[in-house]
Amino acid sequence: MTQDDNLTEASKKSESERTRIERFAQWLMTREERRSEKETNLDTLVKLNVLVSFLTLAMVGGVDAVRAAVMFIPYF
Repeated sequence: MTQDDNLTEASKKSESERTRIERFAQWLMTREERRSEKETNLDTLVKLNVLVSFLTLAMVGGVDAVRAAVMFIPYF
């Protein structure tokens, strides 16, 4: 085995390792994108839930109950 053969084997290992790392990085990026999409959907569902809750409160308790509930919402 010559020195050129050793360099060729080392470069092949390096390239295969790089592609493994690149595939892993791509998988992480895809997973993060999916997770952010789920969080966006969750935010939308929370907003919808709050809206429906206030509408239900208005139908059951009237406008005065909604005003009282809004007073208890903390503003940051």
